[in-house]
Amino acid sequence: MTKRIAILGSTGSIGTNTLDVLSRLGRSYEVTALSGDSNIESLALQTRRVRPKIICVGNEFLAERISASIPSGTKVTFGSEGLGRIVARRDVDLVVFAISGSSCLPALVEAIKNKKRIALANKEALVSAGPMIMKLAAKNDVRIIPVDSEHSAIFQCLDGRVERPAKIYLTGSGGPLLNVPKTKFTSISRASILKHPKWKMGKKISVDSATMMNKGLEVIEAKYLFGIDEKDIEVLIHPEAVIHSMVEFADGSVLAQLATPDMRLPIQYALTYPGRCPAIVERPDFSRIGRLSFSRPDAVKFPCLGLARAAARTGGLAPAVLCAADEEAVRAYLDGKIRFLDIPNIIEHCLARHRNPVHSPTLTDILKAEGWARIEARSICYH
Repeated sequence: MTKRIAILGSTGSIGTNTLDVLSRLGRSYEVTALSGDSNIESLALQTRRVRPKIICVGNEFLAERISASIPSGTKVTFGSEGLGRIVARRDVDLVVFAISGSSCLPALVEAIKNKKRIALANKEALVSAGPMIMKLAAKNDVRIIPVDSEHSAIFQCLDGRVERPAKIYLTGSGGPLLNVPKTKFTSISRASILKHPKWKMGKKISVDSATMMNKGLEVIEAKYLFGIDEKDIEVLIHPEAVIHSMVEFADGSVLAQLATPDMRLPIQYALTYPGRCPAIVERPDFSRIGRLSFSRPDAVKFPCLGLARAAARTGGLAPAVLCAADEEAVRAYLDGKIRFLDIPNIIEHCLARHRNPVHSPTLTDILKAEGWARIEARSICYH
C-alpha cells in the first residue's frame, strides 16, 4: 500500500533530506504535498521534480508568482490556512513537520485532529505546547515519531517497551564553541557560529547549537514526548556524535542508539516506521572511531541550557515564552542587531518579565504568550 506524504518546510535542510530519502525508498511512497514559505525557486524545482497535488507558500503574492513555473496539475495555496488545508486532505497519510519555529503549531494541531501520523522535526511546537499536543495525540490515537536525531534515538530505545525509563541521556557534540573560551565569544564571527562541526543545519538551529539552547529545547521536548521529569534528563557532551542518546532503566541497564551522524537516518526511520529499510547512509566504522568520550556541559559558559531547564520546571507558558524569545533574539543576531552574548540575556529578561502563570494553557494562551514574548524581545533587539 502506498504511503502518501506531505512535507511542510520542504525547501529547508530537513525537507530536502526527506525528499532525498523518499527518492531512494521506491514506489511505496508518494509525495502528495509540499510547502516552502518564501523560497519559491527551490519549491518550484521540487514541484516539477516530484509533481505533488498541492503546494503551499507564505502569501498570496508568492502563490501568484509560483503558479507560472509549476505543472498545471499542481494546486497552489498559501498561508496558515493553506497548511491547514494540506494536513486535512484525505490523500495524506503522514505529515513531515520540517518547518522551523513555532509557526507550525496550528497546522500540527489540525493534523492531529485529522488523525495523521506525524514525523516531527520541529522542536518549538512541542516545547511551547507539549502537554496540549501529547494529550490531543493520545485522544486521537495519533503516533508522533520524532525526527530529531536525539529523540529518534530515545524513541528507538523505548519502542515496544512497557517499562518507563529511569533516566534519559541527551547527547550533543558541543557545537562550534565547545573548545572556544568564553572570553573570545565577543570576537567570534557569525560564519564560525554557523559552521557546525558535525551536522549541516539551518541558520537558526546552528545558532541554537552554539548557545546550547538547542539542548535546552531538547530537554523540554523529551520531557513532554516521553513523559519524564526534567531532573531525570541529563545532557552529555559527546564530540564524536556517534551515540545519539541513551536510556537508562530501573535496574541500571542502559540502551544506546548509535549511527553515523546523518539526518537522513532518523528521517528514514520516521517514514518507514515500524519497519526498517536498507541503509542509505554510511555505516559506522567503530575501529576508525576509536573512542567515545563524554563530559558535562559548562553551565556558566552556556547559560541558555539553564534557562531552558528553569522553563521546563516552571511549565505552563514559560516554555512558550522561552521559545519565542529565543527565535527573536537569534533572528536579531543574524540580522546584526545584537551581539552573540546578548542572546541569553534577552531570553532571561523575557522569562523574568512574563507574569501570566497559566498552568494548563490552551492554544490561544500559548499563541498570546508567544506574541507577547516576541514584542518584548524585539523592543530590546531593535530599540
